Amino acid sequence: MNTDSGRLDDAIADFSRRQVDVDGVVKTVYVAGAGPAVVLMPEMPGISPDVLRLARWVRDAGFTVHVPSLFGRDGAYPTVEDGERIVRRTCVSAEFRAFAGGGTSPVTAWLRGLARQAHAECGGPGVGAIGLCFTGNFALTMALEPAVIAPVVNHPSLPLDDPAGLELGDDDARALKERVARDGLTVLAYRFDNDRWCTGQRFAAYQALLGDAFDGRVLPGGVANTDPPPFFRDVVATPHSVVTAHLVDEDGHPTLQARDEILTYLTDRLKP
Repeated sequence: MNTDSGRLDDAIADFSRRQVDVDGVVKTVYVAGAGPAVVLMPEMPGISPDVLRLARWVRDAGFTVHVPSLFGRDGAYPTVEDGERIVRRTCVSAEFRAFAGGGTSPVTAWLRGLARQAHAECGGPGVGAIGLCFTGNFALTMALEPAVIAPVVNHPSLPLDDPAGLELGDDDARALKERVARDGLTVLAYRFDNDRWCTGQRFAAYQALLGDAFDGRVLPGGVANTDPPPFFRDVVATPHSVVTAHLVDEDGHPTLQARDEILTYLTDRLKP
């Protein structure tokens, strides 16, 4: 399907399409590659071509990448109309806690089950988890599952109405702090310095919770891709998606360096 400026949807033809059952809840997961498992969660408004580009980079770095379908139309190029509709629907879904005071999103329990299954199938010391935007914090919450040992939190946007919020219930926050300290985990995170959806207040809150275990890296917003898809240009309307929609695929570019740092982090922990 042709969309904007000649850009195309992604047919996802080079991934296997699985129906994964976790405690009776079935979701579609796209799987590709070989090696230790990495769960890559989509950003709003879904599994876009840019998310799939990142998934292929993870696959090509020697991992079995698992991309769960959580919202939106899989492979779709992010338009304004579709994106706004998906945001509205997802924000009122029982699986997500988009606003302050809601605690941890229930869908993270399903994602932890996916990580357990992926670890059992793929082996290795553990599983990586990459969250993006709406799912950014989910990578951290997934670390409540012992199999998850490499969480990457990219520009977490929830809760939408509290720039210093972490989208975590109190019990989960305590359990995560204990798990990080007990097992020596580090949490890698990225944001642009002028991102209005993921502010310095949010990274400061992560730092307060996790201390030195939180490795929050901030890129200047001026390096962000200036020609992202329409949803990011007109709705997000700020530098935001460091390694997807706002990445600039040029050697030496700071966003491409961020991608390389993520791949190195995953390699160091999952393929020691």
